[in-house]
Amino acid sequence: MDEAVRAGPPADALVRARALFAQFFRREAPTRYLGSVTGLAWALVHPIALLAVYHFVFTTVFRATGFAGSSFLAFVAVALWPWLAAQEAIQRAAVSIPGYGGLIRKVAFPHEVVVYASVAATLALHFAGYVVVLVVLRAIGEPIHLAGLLLAIPLWAVMALAVAGLSLALSALQVFVRDVEHVLMPVLMMLMYLTPILYPLSLVPETMRGVVSANPFTWLVDRLRAALLEGRLGLEAGDLVAVAVALALFAAGRWIFVRLSPHFEDFV
Repeated sequence: MDEAVRAGPPADALVRARALFAQFFRREAPTRYLGSVTGLAWALVHPIALLAVYHFVFTTVFRATGFAGSSFLAFVAVALWPWLAAQEAIQRAAVSIPGYGGLIRKVAFPHEVVVYASVAATLALHFAGYVVVLVVLRAIGEPIHLAGLLLAIPLWAVMALAVAGLSLALSALQVFVRDVEHVLMPVLMMLMYLTPILYPLSLVPETMRGVVSANPFTWLVDRLRAALLEGRLGLEAGDLVAVAVALALFAAGRWIFVRLSPHFEDFV
């Protein structure tokens, strides 16, 4: 890693950035998911186990039935997995800069590449697991429209853009305010319950529906369910707004990161 970073910059800076990203990505995935015997398996088992718990509690204890013409299992699975992917990507990326503190102190390179690699490695693995789960649900008779994956891919890309922006801002702040990672978990947990993952938006009281609808992840949940549970693949009016919001989050996060990045080596 050090030798590749120290190497003289090629004529095109973009080529060098891509090479750095590829190396950090290759390092991130094995370190975080293949570093132990159960690392990769747990990345797949954890969301499945959580889904099973929610399914038991809501269908057996609270007697919840399916929504949108699907079972409760399919209704939750389509939305829960992307949320867990985004949550883990943000949490891991938030502490990625201190994790490379030794390299940052010794070598000059664009620090944001570390964040991009962390987010990309997490989301790529979870998307692979998402596809596997959808195929299994379809195989056991759940009404999953696998053609909806054609829309799910760009939807995840929009999510990745927003997650990258949030991760850039949080990872930069984490360098100077070490409590950021401890605040993240409860905040993300509250946001999860303010997102219609375990319930449809129609069940939210009118007085709160505007708040829940304003959550950007609500758009993603609705669009994924429309594509994978109802087979609706066309673009909708809110899609352009969602892309604009994701771009704004990314631009704001990168602005914060670029402003703080020159001071990292004094604090990591």
